[in-house]
Amino acid sequence: MRHGRKNAKLGRTASHRKAMLSNMANSLIEHKRINTTVVKAKALQRYVEPLVTKSKEDTTHNRRLVFAKLKDKQAVAELFRVVAPKVADRPGGYTRIIKLGNRLGDNADMAMIELVDFNEIYNAGKPTKRKATRRGGRRRSGGSGAATTQVENKQEDKTSGEEE
Repeated sequence: MRHGRKNAKLGRTASHRKAMLSNMANSLIEHKRINTTVVKAKALQRYVEPLVTKSKEDTTHNRRLVFAKLKDKQAVAELFRVVAPKVADRPGGYTRIIKLGNRLGDNADMAMIELVDFNEIYNAGKPTKRKATRRGGRRRSGGSGAATTQVENKQEDKTSGEEE
């Protein structure tokens, strides 16, 4: 039974699993998308997202923490120089898993995992939206907003009636 197991074993020893996830994370950072099985993609997503969050703040300590997981100097540099500025305003959810169907050889469920902000085809039609504020309503210029806007509307109606 599962009972709160947090990581997928993936049929590997702990050292093999760590090495595999590190290599897959390096490939994902380098190529921006990779094809793998659904289970490995979900495990990789849990492995990579905290690293991307750490890369948003470029400090020596964060670089060392990320390097301890990735063990590749070029991947760390790419993560901090290229990926981090693009995801700076995103509060999480840096990766996307798209299911591709089954593999021919063994019928395994396949998926593509990609960095969300690097898919120009998917993001092309969407305009960049402003950051939403918690408090709604329109901005008012000076004084008691509701009373002034009603008075201004009445004055506009009178002036438009006089022009006709």
